[in-house]
Amino acid sequence: MKDHLLGIDQGTSGSRALVLDRGGTLRGYGYRPLARIHPSADRVEQDPLAIAAGVREAIDMALAGAGISPGDIAACGIASQRGTDLVWDAGTGIPLANAITWQDLRTQQLERDLGAWPLVDECRTRLGEWPGPWSAALHLKWRIANDPVVATAAREGRLRAGLSAVWVLNALGAADGHRADISLAQSMTLWDFRARDYWAEWLAYLRVPRQALPDTTGTIDEFGWLDLASTRVPVRAMIADQQAALFGYDCRAVGNAECTHGTASFVDVCLGDAAPMLDTMKVYLAWLLDDRPTYCLEADTTVTGAGVRWMREGARLFDRDEELGELAASVPDAAGLVFVPAFTGLNVPHDVRGARGSLLGLTLGHTRAHIARAFLDSIGLQLHAILEEIHGKTGVRVAQLKVGGGLSASDEACAIQADWLGIPVVRSTFTETTARAAALLAGIGAGFWAGEADLPPLPGAMTVFDPRMAADQREAGLEAWRRAIEAVTTWARS
Repeated sequence: MKDHLLGIDQGTSGSRALVLDRGGTLRGYGYRPLARIHPSADRVEQDPLAIAAGVREAIDMALAGAGISPGDIAACGIASQRGTDLVWDAGTGIPLANAITWQDLRTQQLERDLGAWPLVDECRTRLGEWPGPWSAALHLKWRIANDPVVATAAREGRLRAGLSAVWVLNALGAADGHRADISLAQSMTLWDFRARDYWAEWLAYLRVPRQALPDTTGTIDEFGWLDLASTRVPVRAMIADQQAALFGYDCRAVGNAECTHGTASFVDVCLGDAAPMLDTMKVYLAWLLDDRPTYCLEADTTVTGAGVRWMREGARLFDRDEELGELAASVPDAAGLVFVPAFTGLNVPHDVRGARGSLLGLTLGHTRAHIARAFLDSIGLQLHAILEEIHGKTGVRVAQLKVGGGLSASDEACAIQADWLGIPVVRSTFTETTARAAALLAGIGAGFWAGEADLPPLPGAMTVFDPRMAADQREAGLEAWRRAIEAVTTWARS
């Protein structure tokens, strides 16, 4: 009897695969890192064949760890990195070029040119986010204008484009048509999520042929199959990675929220079946089950992991990332120091790209421990600003925040976030929530569970960090943060 599910998380830094049983228990896990290619300083690419090979190797590791064969898998789900687009030939299935990742900056001029387009003011409300240099939409416009191989394939109707989940299905098995779920379509910044269709005027501006793009379906469908050791494993679910993280954290009711601390910190808040008209943060149709939509808001900080790396490598404040929390815990507070880590600008709710990192209130009495503490304070203060913006614009109040990713491993970092948020911060020992979501969704498609209400809870132990800070102390710190933001913003605009 086929009692297992396969979940795949194809990400920028690597590919993960896990095997769950009918009880939702993890039985096997595999991970393969993925290299990035830098043809020039502003370009970041990946090899499509290496992406597919890494996924296959991660699957093999997960199956070996579970002690099962592909014939024991009832269904598979695939979660995909966003923004990173792949292009291939419809007839041969051969890649036409390397993947352009979301970190690539070659389309910065295209973003600037977009300001002259008459319909530019509709982009955020139709697409759910601004189509910046990270977007597959601008990548495709660049490819068709600059890559003769891609341009010829587009003109002849042979071009197929998609995110990595769609590519992996084609490379490692067979797709049932050129299709993707709604979250992947929207993550290409080509799809009007309110109309549930591609935005025709936008495609015309980009000169991207509709035929090249995947047809859209619900999150659970019969997408095709993977060929694993001559065994056909049906793919029953696809979803974008951050939306999958929200689902995999069991954040599926209005006000449920999670934060993934990576290079930056991404906050996702579940909104239910209604999408607000916002232009200050990303609005996604997160998943579509039985034609029932679940929307979410997403906002990201400026830098988190990248800031830690700067403190370690650039400023030489410590040698190991683990020392950040230890340093911060060695002082009772930041002693009036405010660290605004706007190394690449300020994001939600300020949106000031010209802002830069700043230390305010610095005295001769401050030490590297105070700087470490001020940095961890800044993460909590940014999260507070994001959640307040969400509450002010939608009325949705977050009662607790689930956290994962690199910085969440630090008890001190989690405790400081709880203090500034004034709500509990919850960390699970189970970290592979994105691949878990892909497997759970595939399990619904395979009939393991009737729907979301029947899914097993997130496994692993939970650590709850309750706020310890007094309300007046929190308000004083928030006011100092507001003054610091005003100073940084004024400098950026001068």
